Amino acid sequence: MARILITGSADGLGLMAGELLADQGHAVVLHARSEARADEARSALPRAEAVLVGDVSTVAAMRSVADQANALGRFDAVIHNVGIGYREPHRVATEDGLSRLWAVNVLAPYVLTALMQRAGRLVYLSSGMHKVGDASLEDPQWEHRPWNGSQAYADTKFHDLLLAFGIARSWPGVLSNAVEPGWVPTRMGGANAPDDLSKAHVTQAWLATSRDPAAQATGSYFYHQQPRRLSPSARREALQDRLLDYCRVISGVELG
Repeated sequence: MARILITGSADGLGLMAGELLADQGHAVVLHARSEARADEARSALPRAEAVLVGDVSTVAAMRSVADQANALGRFDAVIHNVGIGYREPHRVATEDGLSRLWAVNVLAPYVLTALMQRAGRLVYLSSGMHKVGDASLEDPQWEHRPWNGSQAYADTKFHDLLLAFGIARSWPGVLSNAVEPGWVPTRMGGANAPDDLSKAHVTQAWLATSRDPAAQATGSYFYHQQPRRLSPSARREALQDRLLDYCRVISGVELG
């Protein structure tokens, strides 16, 4: 039996992954952005070991969630599922002055990775939209560009690949991979999304726990338990290092 933390798991794919893993006999810890959402998560999955609470749009809350996780002990795997979708109509600044979209989608996974006791497996949620993400790493938080929510989201999903692959290089003893769940009809994806919802949560759960040799890869990108073609720019080590360093500077948190 493994212990798995799933961020952003009060509903949607995170909760679905939690239900699957609990059905398989694993110990699951969920995460919600507020106490009200945590109550919903507890009702939806009473078998969950615990529910961590924190709106990870701020660095203070990211640190708090990491502290809550560490108080429970080491996890075998962490699924970094938390995220904001592509429909934000304008750039929203957090109390730290960061882009909320970027803070939740990119910086939160970085800070939690850096501050939590090191898990054996890390899974980061990306998207097929990463292929149109801006690979320049110029203005990653859209401070100077006219806001485009879809493009800003695509950029964060490209950054999530850089994060997963950079961690894989930095921590060779940890299995660090990224997943494309598909465009599925969740609250984030919308009712008309065309992909198969029944498969969208399976790969991340598989990467978190499976003894299948294919699931014990690192620095890979998967879709429905198969390697997926990705933007070649995501393999550029210099970009991976730039993003990790940028996250370190913005958050004040060393990766270690």
